[in-house]
Amino acid sequence: MGGSRTDARTPGELHRRLGLGDAVVIGLGSMLGAGIFAALGPAARAAGQGLLWGLALAAVVAYCNALSTARLAARHPVSGGAYVYGRERLGEFWGFLAGWAFVVGKTASCAAMALTAGVYLWPEHAHAVAVAAVVALTALNCAGVGRSALVTRFIVAGVLAVLAALVATALSSAAASADRLATGAEGTAWGIVQAAGLLFFAFAGYARIATLGEEVRDPVRTVPRAVPLALGITLLVYAAVAVTALAVLGPERLARAAAPLAEVSRAAGADRFVPVVGAVAAVAALGSLLVLILGVSRTTLAMARDRHLPWGLAVVHPASGVPRNAEIAVGTVVAVVAATADVRGAIGFSSFGVLLYYAVANASALRLGPSEGRPPWLVPLTGLAGCLLLAGALPVGSVIGGAAVLGCGAALHGVRRSLRRPGRRR
Repeated sequence: MGGSRTDARTPGELHRRLGLGDAVVIGLGSMLGAGIFAALGPAARAAGQGLLWGLALAAVVAYCNALSTARLAARHPVSGGAYVYGRERLGEFWGFLAGWAFVVGKTASCAAMALTAGVYLWPEHAHAVAVAAVVALTALNCAGVGRSALVTRFIVAGVLAVLAALVATALSSAAASADRLATGAEGTAWGIVQAAGLLFFAFAGYARIATLGEEVRDPVRTVPRAVPLALGITLLVYAAVAVTALAVLGPERLARAAAPLAEVSRAAGADRFVPVVGAVAAVAALGSLLVLILGVSRTTLAMARDRHLPWGLAVVHPASGVPRNAEIAVGTVVAVVAATADVRGAIGFSSFGVLLYYAVANASALRLGPSEGRPPWLVPLTGLAGCLLLAGALPVGSVIGGAAVLGCGAALHGVRRSLRRPGRRR
């Protein structure tokens, strides 16, 4: 099934409609979201002039995660991502823990993206706008993944165009100075790690490609190519934007900026870019939200197939070929969180869950055999250690809250196993 280019499938399987370009665009849509418009300020506060080192550390961890994920996705081309990899390579409990961490963490991330869009579009009614956005994008995803990929393609093109114009304008202005890259508040080693944890949040979207493995044509070839391509493009964009922000504002001013890229526009004398940046930030957040809901619903589908979640969430609509029940359930939960949550708290909580999700993915990659395309052992080992390090560097509240929710999930899993009839398999 993994290498077939046909749409032949059994009832309950998803349609394989996505090619390499679609997969790369979905990854870009997930990563080029609100993170680049909001994460630079907090990262600069943590790392000072070490911001670029924090970006480099986040990129190294992300690359290791991406390579491990891509190799695993080629071997297991079905929906679910690290939930499936952990289950197949480490055991049922670790698969469940990865799936639980992903669903909980990314649900919080969806709410954060929706709220970011609300703040940019209508600050006085940010929660109402966020809920409306979740409802609209859930309906779009229910219409079919092909439509979601098409919308994401337009969003990514617009974001890249505006960021390229902003970088070119700011770097060519009199406000830009290379001296600011090496001067300012000196960052500590722990501050650089904290900055990497914050910036990793903006990189984490490449998992969406793996969680859509059952809807990608020829996944054995497509997924391992799409993941590093999407990550590489994103790294180049982030590096260009980070260098521009430091060169124009310097670490201290960047750390104080609530909307860093809007502040870059003002400092460079390009006030005309300020409303454009605000509009694009909102659109990018919505694009990221679109594919985030897509990915969470596919992991929900995979967990429901194994009866870790209600079986009704595993139903695939025969006409659209998408798991509408899972889409609607995820959208409903995200809407509730978006109506009540705080953006910063949602981001920290999300980062903790996502980093543990990738830790399971890297541990799973260590179990691949030489004939299964196993990456060099140093790659998943570095990714595993990096994920645990960055997760531990997050704010204490995020670590405690995330650990508590994961502990509740583990307890529920244990109760479920104890209630099984003797001899009954999942």
